[in-house]
Amino acid sequence: MIKRYKWTWVLLSILVIMAGYLLVQSLDLGKEKLPIIAEVQDFSLENIDGSTVTLDDTKGKVRLVYFFFTSCPDVCPVTTFMLSQLQDKLIEDGSFGKEVEFVSISFDPEVDTVEEMKKFGDKFNVDYNGWYFLRGDKQQTWDLAEKSFKIAIFGNNKDNYSHANLIALVDRDNQVRKLYNANDTENVTVDVLAKDIKDLAK
Repeated sequence: MIKRYKWTWVLLSILVIMAGYLLVQSLDLGKEKLPIIAEVQDFSLENIDGSTVTLDDTKGKVRLVYFFFTSCPDVCPVTTFMLSQLQDKLIEDGSFGKEVEFVSISFDPEVDTVEEMKKFGDKFNVDYNGWYFLRGDKQQTWDLAEKSFKIAIFGNNKDNYSHANLIALVDRDNQVRKLYNANDTENVTVDVLAKDIKDLAK
């Protein structure tokens, strides 16, 4: 009987293996889960179009959050450029603005008016349909950076600011799942970020 139905058994074995593989993939079994680093505290900030954006306005999507200031002489423009390349990649696959959003938050609101932030974003061909540029109360912004994203900021004006150049990966439930050191350009790339975003979006 085994010889007679040999190919039937082979086919059934293949189907069982495929079913098991699909089950493992769907449940993410065997994959390392990203830890929950922190819960993002609520915020209410001004967008470049003058509207007020709260945490709830961005909830339900995977987000990359970046703290910056427009007069930054070094890392902020470089990191924003990399994010703009990532934006273009996500636009191509149709996820930008739908499954994924970017949030850039200025920690220098005295200088960074909505007009200045718009100028800054325009340099990098930002698609504002999926990328917020926000500003608000300085102390509240610094508290948000430190408490929710573990990002320390030092200095008292644009000439002496120093900050951790980190990009935060936030899940749909407002939980910080990963912090990337954007200065580590060998390991923090457009492809790495895109993969992590897509994995978390699933």
